[in-house]
Amino acid sequence: MSTPSAAPSGSRRTWGWVVAAIVLVVAVVVAVILLTRPDDDTSTASPSTVPSTATPSPTTSATPPAAEPSPTSSATATTAAGCAPNDERAPSSADPVDVIDVDGDGRKDKAWISSGSDRRFGITTASGATFSAAIDSASPQPAAAVVNVVQQEAIPIALVDLGREALLYSLTDCAVTPVQNAQGDPYTFDRGFAGAGTGVGCSQDGDVLRLAGLNAVSKDDAKTFDVTRTFVDLDADGRHATNGDESTVATGAPKGNAVVTTAQEVSCGELVAGKDGPVEKQ
Repeated sequence: MSTPSAAPSGSRRTWGWVVAAIVLVVAVVVAVILLTRPDDDTSTASPSTVPSTATPSPTTSATPPAAEPSPTSSATATTAAGCAPNDERAPSSADPVDVIDVDGDGRKDKAWISSGSDRRFGITTASGATFSAAIDSASPQPAAAVVNVVQQEAIPIALVDLGREALLYSLTDCAVTPVQNAQGDPYTFDRGFAGAGTGVGCSQDGDVLRLAGLNAVSKDDAKTFDVTRTFVDLDADGRHATNGDESTVATGAPKGNAVVTTAQEVSCGELVAGKDGPVEKQ
């Protein structure tokens, strides 16, 4: 009876291995399923990470426009220099010539004098602006002008020679404006007609030019001359002039001497009216 009883025990062990094998297979299958599902989830989640990484991109690309004001401010600085263009033109009777930079844009401008009963002195800038003023004088002589800058403020001015007198114009603020004297009348330099002076010049004073009325007087039939100078100071806008003290430049200077010649002409620095500026056509 002992032998038959051992058979059932071996059979139970065999079924035990079968069950264990089945459990193992099931476990492997479950494990495979579990291992493959995270891959699917990862690929599914992947699109959600794309927007998150792409989101900073618009922010980064939006940064460069913040630098755009730099060209704008640069353009503003360029257009701010010089007079604004206008529709005015120099008359056909005028003959514009190159002069100094009047409006501060670094380019040479042009000055002109129109002829006729309503003659005018004017400026046409390189930027395309034209402005002028009437030449108010009864002098019948052709007008000639010189343009330069004076004083520490570099004030642009024009001196218009009319033979018997010279007119003074300010060229500030894109306009030709007759300069006024202390009495509120147009400032004029005598050219020997009224006995108050013989010419006008711009004398070197340090590193700037200063406007000055000049007077060359002879007591020996024009053999020698005594020359005096009176500085003329302009206010900040160049439209009002005040006389300074008179000083002696030369005594007994011979005729033809440079100081005498300068005192008998209209000039400013090395520029002389009739040679270095516009002249009225005849």
